[in-house]
Amino acid sequence: MVLNLPLPFTGNAGMVFLADRAIPEAARAGTALLGCDFPSPGTGQDTSRALDLKAQPLPRVGFSGSAVAWRDVCITGWRSYRKRIIFFFPPFVPVQTLLFKDSSHFPIFTQIMRMEGTSSSPSLNGGTGYYAKEAGAMALDGIRMPDGCYADGTWELSVHVTDLGRDVTLRVTGEIHIGGVMLRLVEKLDVKKDWSDHALWWEKKKTWLLKTHWTLDKYGIQADAKLQFTPQHKLLRLQLPNMKYVKVKVNFSDRVFKAVSDICKTFNIRHPEELSLLRKPRDPSKKKKKKLDDQCEDDTFELEGPLITPGSGNIYSSPGLYSKTMTPTYDAHDGSPLSPTSAWFGDSALSEGNPGILAVSQPVTSPESLAKMYKPQTLLDKAKINQGWLDSSRSLMEQEVKENEALLLRFKYYSFFDLNPKYDAIRINQLYEQSKWAILLEEIECTEEEMMMFAALQYHINKLSIMSSENHLNHSDKDVDEVDAALSDLEITLEGGKTSTILGDITSIPELADYIKVFKPKKLTLKGYKPYWCTFKDTSISCYKSKEESNGTPAHQMNLRGCEVTPDVNISGQKFNIKLLIPVAEGMNEIWLRCDNETQYASWMAACRLASKGKTMADSSYGMEVQNILSFLKMQHLNPDPQLIPEQINTDINPECLVSPRYLKKYKNKQITARILEAHQNVAQMSLIEAKMRFIQAWQSLPEFGITHFNARFQGGKKDELIGIAYNRLIRMDASTGDAIKTWRFSNMKQWNVNWEIKMVTVEFADEVRVSFICTEVDCKVVHEFIGGYIFLSTRAKDQNESLDEEMFYKLTSGWV
Repeated sequence: MVLNLPLPFTGNAGMVFLADRAIPEAARAGTALLGCDFPSPGTGQDTSRALDLKAQPLPRVGFSGSAVAWRDVCITGWRSYRKRIIFFFPPFVPVQTLLFKDSSHFPIFTQIMRMEGTSSSPSLNGGTGYYAKEAGAMALDGIRMPDGCYADGTWELSVHVTDLGRDVTLRVTGEIHIGGVMLRLVEKLDVKKDWSDHALWWEKKKTWLLKTHWTLDKYGIQADAKLQFTPQHKLLRLQLPNMKYVKVKVNFSDRVFKAVSDICKTFNIRHPEELSLLRKPRDPSKKKKKKLDDQCEDDTFELEGPLITPGSGNIYSSPGLYSKTMTPTYDAHDGSPLSPTSAWFGDSALSEGNPGILAVSQPVTSPESLAKMYKPQTLLDKAKINQGWLDSSRSLMEQEVKENEALLLRFKYYSFFDLNPKYDAIRINQLYEQSKWAILLEEIECTEEEMMMFAALQYHINKLSIMSSENHLNHSDKDVDEVDAALSDLEITLEGGKTSTILGDITSIPELADYIKVFKPKKLTLKGYKPYWCTFKDTSISCYKSKEESNGTPAHQMNLRGCEVTPDVNISGQKFNIKLLIPVAEGMNEIWLRCDNETQYASWMAACRLASKGKTMADSSYGMEVQNILSFLKMQHLNPDPQLIPEQINTDINPECLVSPRYLKKYKNKQITARILEAHQNVAQMSLIEAKMRFIQAWQSLPEFGITHFNARFQGGKKDELIGIAYNRLIRMDASTGDAIKTWRFSNMKQWNVNWEIKMVTVEFADEVRVSFICTEVDCKVVHEFIGGYIFLSTRAKDQNESLDEEMFYKLTSGWV
């Protein structure tokens, strides 16, 4: 068998013919033949000769435009290195190299060389003993090839040590593993220092070399690579949801998902899968400031306290999802710790500082600080904020996050699982803070009455937070027997909660039937609200002209599964409207329902919300939903007797820090103060934790809650639109008005795919519905991660008692380019 292998020989193109044992003469002689066909420079003559590796005399070969005679010399050895075969000769003969263009030919040649028994060690001569080992080593040491490599197969690798600011050069081969490189580097530095946290970073490829058993060849590292030997844990300025900064040492080599989990474990925040890191948005309306000005602005919010390093010390370890044997950590009434600070934060650095920074609400200090913050003006501005979410499946260094950079820690997914005041005082407080700032910065729309209710809750929480901090300082030495607390909690669990005596027939599904006013804006025949006798059964509403006709065919029938439900309520005007956007083949049908009173509105609104999720009123959450709606409406009631408001508390309220700038322009401070104090009478009896929970629930009740916007262009569309992603659905929205054009539920989704080349996301639903769109101003990986993240969160259940399944999260959210 003859193989024709294109081969350049030190710059000259030619052909090499390898003959294996299929040639009878070669088989009998036990040799392999190497023929080199190179034209002599300037003559055009064929100087092909046969090279018998056993006999070892070498032919005359053309070499770099000149002739070099290899006669009556012996090969002292050969070595394979990066598609090269390096031949070693006695000291007075130059080293020669064969370089293969086609990598598939390289192993064939080396296999034949080994079959012939020729030594691959440059210091051995296949047993001939013609030259000693020392002579071979002396012949190779220090000899460099034209490409910069050495004759013995080694080459120079440059490593920059960031801690020392030094560049170190090492002689290595491609077969050395990463651990060996670091060992040689530390030995050459000869500096007494703990290097255990250091690792190699390849800046050009944006990758950490963490697999220490991998060789340089396996990583693809060559002599032109510039590596860094740098610590994995670096300083990060982390802005918490309460807008305060904390200096944290974070592992820059971990995936962001893992880094956030470590941070949340340090801060005693359960369910870290709901949070992530976000780059700080820039206000395009402001001119670029100097770095010094930005630093000064950030320092005004800096928290005093020691450096926090996730993973250091015996930090409190909270379960990943849920545990039935958890010991209560916080007072369910005011959120204060049941045991001293050391049990609150373990041995972490927070126990040495001020623990109130996380569990106690931080009021807005001044109107000036609120005015400095970026406020999105349009839906497109809100969409631009979401461009800054970091990729959870890549490390901080891979995403060009620098040391001491400021990042935002935020609740990314609006699906809050198992909020329990006994264990989640810090989590509830940070969630309250994020919702508070979203309302103050007008990131989410709310009505005037709702704004005054939010302001009253803020005022109440601020007062109770100050009282709680004082009580905590006065009773910080109190200790609670944790065994007794655990036994008490277990006793309550075993006895069970209170059971309603009115269970009804569990085999039947409850129904609603009442006169409701219905309005269809898109139909010219219905120019106003018309009363209908409406029955709500399962997930459908049937409308009849009268109660007597309810046994016949309905005039209108609507299936609310997958619809959009939006409240339109004005307490003072006694307006209780429900806006329904029902999906149909050509888009969304708009239907308005008007209720007569709060009780009727709460029942029908709760039924509509459950029906949109595919649930009926037989679901156990229906009663709780009705009560939440009624309590939300009650908090918006005005106090009938303003004279009951104490005069002395008017001085300690600052409306500029409690309402958004829109209402500050509309009303005077005295008017806003009076309305806040009126609304405060409805919440004055609430405990601290209850007030925060009511604030969060009211935030969740807003129409725009939980929708993350992205700029997108749908397939077949001619203009840019918005794609909204919520915990249970995708929404196609008008970019100028924010109106929903079409809604698709995750419960009907079959699969979703991403074309990474054209950056297109395709989602397939039941009934052969296919949605494709291209993200115009954000990487489609961010949208892909939001969809996969919500699918992952929907798999959580309270009966689970295991740690977080990180691999499943990566499977659902990671991308492959």
